[in-house]
Amino acid sequence: MTAVTSTATRADLTKTLRDAIVSGEYAPNQRLIEADLSTTYGASRAAVRTALLELGAEGLVDRLPNRGSRVRAIPLEEAIEILEVRMSLEGLCAAKAAENITDAEIAEFATLRADILAASESDLFEYSRLNQHLDRRIREIADHPTAVAILERLRAQGVRHQFRLAFYPGRAAVSAPEHAAIIDAISSRDAARAEAETRAHLGSVILALRSIG
Repeated sequence: MTAVTSTATRADLTKTLRDAIVSGEYAPNQRLIEADLSTTYGASRAAVRTALLELGAEGLVDRLPNRGSRVRAIPLEEAIEILEVRMSLEGLCAAKAAENITDAEIAEFATLRADILAASESDLFEYSRLNQHLDRRIREIADHPTAVAILERLRAQGVRHQFRLAFYPGRAAVSAPEHAAIIDAISSRDAARAEAETRAHLGSVILALRSIG
């Protein structure tokens, strides 16, 4: 677990706890004890409490009356609703990225495209990491702070279900070409196609999640 110094800002601690929850360091329904977190991250109890309140507002933590906090378990149907909302926002970001992308970034995406396709056949952990990197780069190139801020919150809530899906047998063979199609559209500076390919990919994710339950 990542340590946080006593001088770390509240935002640092909130981000560190968010990342730990999203990455699975804390399991769904696991209790989050303020004293333990204070020791683990080198932060004050007040800072931990504030961070937990913020994560509660984000939907990642449940605050239990007189029992502290626990990691919120996101049900499948809610995860699917989140994906339905993300379709619009991620489609927007893909379109903006297609409008903004530079020649250097197109070259970067060409390398990333090849790496994603190769990893999908041999290394699913690396494939998952590369997909997350692609998503992050699209948001950065899109340069749309409002959409990105909302997406960061939504993605954190639904990431566990998508991580499980990424390792489902045969899924990479379906999703890798979808990611390649998104890259191709953005690199072609075709905003409409970039949005359509992104929406189609997330629609495919929803169908796959429903099929595996």
